[in-house]
Amino acid sequence: MARKKESGALGVKYGFSLRERYVRVLKRRRARYSCPRCDTGVLKRLSVGVWSCRKCNYTFAGGAYEPVTKTGETAARIVSSASQA
Repeated sequence: MARKKESGALGVKYGFSLRERYVRVLKRRRARYSCPRCDTGVLKRLSVGVWSCRKCNYTFAGGAYEPVTKTGETAARIVSSASQA
């Protein structure tokens, strides 16, 4: 549930369903993700869609709130299958 503590920036405004979506986005953005290159859990979101690993300094483009999106996974799978054929 979107409690005041989690969606504190919105307060009591904008309705429950919007605050609930806002909390889900914040949780996805703040979650710990592992680096695709060195497999450590030290990724940091620099800006919208730009992610960087603190350990190996690998910087790459990803999703706005997650480093890997479902669309990106699908595109990578299509490219890998096309290169094998």
